[in-house]
Amino acid sequence: MAAEYELFEPPNDAISTVTFHPSKPEVLMVSSWDKSVALYDIVKNQQTAKYYHNAAVLDCCFGEGMQAYSGGLDKAVRMHDFSTGRDIVLGNHDDAVRTMAFSTANNFLVTGSWDKTIGTWDHRAGGAEHGSNLGIYHQPEKIFSLDVCDQKLVVAMAGRHVFIYDLRNMKETLQRRESSLKYQTRFVKCMRNGQGYASSSIEGRVAVEFFDPSPQSQAKKYAFKCHRQTEDGVEMIYPVNALAFHPIHGTFASGGSDGGVTMWDGYNKKRLRQYPRYPTSVSSLSWSCDGKTLAVASSYTFDQGEKDHAPDQIFLRSISDQEARPKTVAGMSK
Repeated sequence: MAAEYELFEPPNDAISTVTFHPSKPEVLMVSSWDKSVALYDIVKNQQTAKYYHNAAVLDCCFGEGMQAYSGGLDKAVRMHDFSTGRDIVLGNHDDAVRTMAFSTANNFLVTGSWDKTIGTWDHRAGGAEHGSNLGIYHQPEKIFSLDVCDQKLVVAMAGRHVFIYDLRNMKETLQRRESSLKYQTRFVKCMRNGQGYASSSIEGRVAVEFFDPSPQSQAKKYAFKCHRQTEDGVEMIYPVNALAFHPIHGTFASGGSDGGVTMWDGYNKKRLRQYPRYPTSVSSLSWSCDGKTLAVASSYTFDQGEKDHAPDQIFLRSISDQEARPKTVAGMSK
């Protein structure tokens, strides 16, 4: 197989999310501003199923089996079972559904909206037609990104707020932090080992942080510059739109509006590899569950307004085990 190939039949508009199935390395789901959520078999390189929202879809994730969740500008939280075709709206936010993650530990969905709330949802609780909203939790600002690992929820919002919750007790905030990054947070992703998270900003930086509030653990946090280019003697700084932790080695990839994808060893604060630039902004990244394939959405993110740009494409890059390994694992277990 080639080191990299292009996915056939990508969406017709900006790509918001690419996400691999948690246990099927050949299954990729893609959401888009063309209102669709599509399923692909990357081995056969074909689209196998698709469903639609009434407006642009801003995020999607897998639940149990072949169940998919999605949300976007139509404010609806939707569950679609690709194996049966069952499709239900679990409920609605009062503004766009910006971000979501499925908690396997609790078997429910967590959503974040521009209406300044977090929602939790269980499709099993309300019967075949409705599902159920388990709770709505008000936040101080718009939600931009969230992620879950085990019982922890990390929420990044406007105003540089980062709140950490225990999913078993959403009525109380476990930790309230100010982002280590000076500018608006674009994305947050939990480490695979559950020890912390990485966040990225619109100003070409990534921060690595740890949940443990002890001074020793907090002393380990750091931030670094990335996705910057010098053009005609001027440093151009680009948003970092995507982060994805390798499922086995715990290293991570970042994708930016410069079209760049870089592999990082967060344990040793090293850049492992920089890949050739993609045609336009990298809007989303996802690792297959076996860690052998990185899906890259090359899709203009309109940071510079309306302009001519490369078509929306998805690339599947084969990554060798050697490329993804940390240099040495120092002072942290994977």
